[in-house]
Parts: sequence; C-alpha cells; structure tokens
Amino acid sequence: MRITIPTMLTMARIVMIPVLVVCFYLPYKWANVAAAGLFALASITDWLDGWIARRYHQYSAFGAFLDPVADKLMVAVVLLIIVQKHPTLWMALWAAVIIGREIAVSALREWMAELGQRAKVKVAAIGKFKTVAQMVALTGLLYEDNFFGIPVFKISDYLLAVAALLTLWSGLAYLMAAWPTLTEGEGHPNS
Repeated sequence: MRITIPTMLTMARIVMIPVLVVCFYLPYKWANVAAAGLFALASITDWLDGWIARRYHQYSAFGAFLDPVADKLMVAVVLLIIVQKHPTLWMALWAAVIIGREIAVSALREWMAELGQRAKVKVAAIGKFKTVAQMVALTGLLYEDNFFGIPVFKISDYLLAVAALLTLWSGLAYLMAAWPTLTEGEGHPNS
C-alpha cells in the first residue's frame, strides 16, 4: 500500500484527536487556545489533503476511506467535550443532530454503494457550507474567550445552531436523492 501525502495528512488529523482532548482539559490559561488551534489546524488539513489529492492525482482507496472517518471522529469528539463542559439543552441538541446526521448519511452512502448507486448521494454544495459553518463554530467554541471584546463563544454557539440546521437540510437532500432507489420495488412480493 502506497501512503500518499493526503493520506499522511489524514492520519495526522487522527493523531491530533487525543492531543486536542488533552489540551482541552489541561489546567492552564492557554489550554483553550491550544485546543482551538489544533482543531483549526485539523480543519485546514482536511481541506489541504483533498486539494493535494485532486491537484496532484494522489488518490488512494485507503485515503478515500480514511478521510471521512477522520473528519467524523474529530467532529464527534470535539462536540462531546464541548457538551461535557457546557451541558445546555441547545448544545446537546445541536451535537445530537450533527452526530446523528453523520451516522445516518454514512449508513445511507454505504447502502447506496451496495446498490451501485453511490453517485446519487455524492457531496453537495450545501454539505460544504455545513462543513465550513461547523468547523468555524467548533473552533470558536473551543476558544471560548472574548477576542478584543467580540463574544466568540456566543457567536460560535449561534453558528453551531446554523451548522446543525444546514446539517439537517443536507441530510434531507441526501435522503431525497436516494429515496427513489431506497423505495424501488416496494409493494412487490419479493421486496
């Protein structure tokens, strides 16, 4: 198996997860800045590994498998630690929506691939907007502090709500695209 630069970046993102968690819980004033910086770096490597793979044709089956796993692990872990530190109804609800959608869409893509119809649930533009909103929101929620009087945490909390709503919208779009295939053959004795 050939390990490409994009795959190395993806693996680095997975290695960053426990480091980020440790930083988040360190009892130092700078811990939140370090955690936010690591998450921002991970978000940048997510974009960078895709760009390098497309630009320099450094595709691999392993990389294609690992990239979405790394993204989902990073987001889920960060959502969990944020909800643990800020256990509000809304924060827990947004986290549940985002994690639930990721599980559902992953299952939907896997099922559609089994049926030879994976192209019907390829990444759409709304999914990209959702990802950007989510990454910016999570970086701000990890940062927590005000930045020159700007209430970063509060703004990020609202942005997470926007990301969760975009998450629902994009999940519904994927489901609608797959619906004809999923319901094909219903009502027939062999279905």
